[in-house]
Amino acid sequence: MIRSYSAFACAAALALCTAASSHATAQQNVPAAPAEAPAAPAPTLGPAAPVFPKVDPANFSATQPTTQTVNDFLQATWGYDANRVWQVQAILKTQVEGISKVVVLIGDKTGKQKLSAVQFFALPDGKHIIAGDEVLPFGAHPWTDSRATLQEKADGPYRGAASKDFEIVEFADFQCPHCKDAQANMDKLAVDFPKARIVFQNYPLVRIHPAAMQAAEYGNCVAKLGGSTAFFQFASAVYDGQAGLATSDGAMLTLNSAATKAGLDPAKVGACAALPATAADVAASVKLGQSLNVVETPTLFINGRLVPMGGIPYDTLKQIVQYQAGLDGVAAQ
Repeated sequence: MIRSYSAFACAAALALCTAASSHATAQQNVPAAPAEAPAAPAPTLGPAAPVFPKVDPANFSATQPTTQTVNDFLQATWGYDANRVWQVQAILKTQVEGISKVVVLIGDKTGKQKLSAVQFFALPDGKHIIAGDEVLPFGAHPWTDSRATLQEKADGPYRGAASKDFEIVEFADFQCPHCKDAQANMDKLAVDFPKARIVFQNYPLVRIHPAAMQAAEYGNCVAKLGGSTAFFQFASAVYDGQAGLATSDGAMLTLNSAATKAGLDPAKVGACAALPATAADVAASVKLGQSLNVVETPTLFINGRLVPMGGIPYDTLKQIVQYQAGLDGVAAQ
């Protein structure tokens, strides 16, 4: 199922708690701080910023990760939002050797937003955390590995730049209503970031979308036979006629019509779609997504940075793209 934007982003992923959605973050109990305790390092706060409670050195019993490492991670994760401020409140040992509990207080520079808290568990490898029910990348550059994986293995049709220096990869399902809705934003990204390579990877949710696999196979073959331009014409037509995928006969009519609109012979596309090699291609795309923790559609990766698209306003998405390009030192526009 498609999980809500605020629940996934705030309670689990930590990655996208915007001012509008951060109210969904659960309050956590934070250890009381003595009056004279020194403050831990924190980002520079504006004149109207909230007053964070002083931290207790006793709440920093773990040696790893360091406060600096946590701040670097949060800067990479939340830095796109210039209004967000935070303070690392605790890095505590747990009963499991090498696993530390991290508590962070979050506010906004206006001071209007009530302070909230998130917590996660840092794992011994220094590269992962557990937040909610998710295992997520961690560190000052948390998406380096997933970026490299996608540069190597994301082989779907693309639009925009041929270079993979700045790559936006969309995992999507042709029968997913949220994916249909997201295409307007994908089109905007293509216009606003002409130097980005925007890749489509099949991720059919076959348990809830019976026609999704067949649509993915057709799409795979349209790309093989007609190239990326034909694929995006096909994809647009399928999404426009998505209601037709609800029945077997309707799905066949919709897919054949979309292939024709893409300038291809639907009989040839259908024959290609029936080949075992085509099913294997779609399965490989799904496996790639699973290896990167894709659990919903549509999901974007912006130079390896996972962004669940559900409910994200375009302006916020654009901010994240621009920010990630800056972090990676690449030109996106």
